[in-house]
Amino acid sequence: MKFLVDAQLPRRLCNWLRKNGHDALHTLDLDLGNRTKDSEIARIADSDGRIVVTKDEDFVQSYLLRNTPQRLLLVASGNIGNAELERLIINEMANIEEAFESARFIEISKTSLLIHE
Repeated sequence: MKFLVDAQLPRRLCNWLRKNGHDALHTLDLDLGNRTKDSEIARIADSDGRIVVTKDEDFVQSYLLRNTPQRLLLVASGNIGNAELERLIINEMANIEEAFESARFIEISKTSLLIHE
């Protein structure tokens, strides 16, 4: 799978994704880094077939209103430390991969994985 990890999430999550066989970019890898506008992140993700991984609710509105980004993983965990956040995603990664075989918008929280149709 191909991911584009947004600025509020740690770069080491992106590194973990790469180590586990995924093609992953962090916004820090983009020309404007973490200053890249959401619309540009969505455009890059859509043109490159990437899933945007974010905590930013603005992407949800863009997805619902404009169908961009075309695939979205919303991290709805609230304020947690990076280590706990990474554990959350790592522990659910197999389910996330399976869900993205048919879904385009998935939300992960501390207690659940919600697949939006």
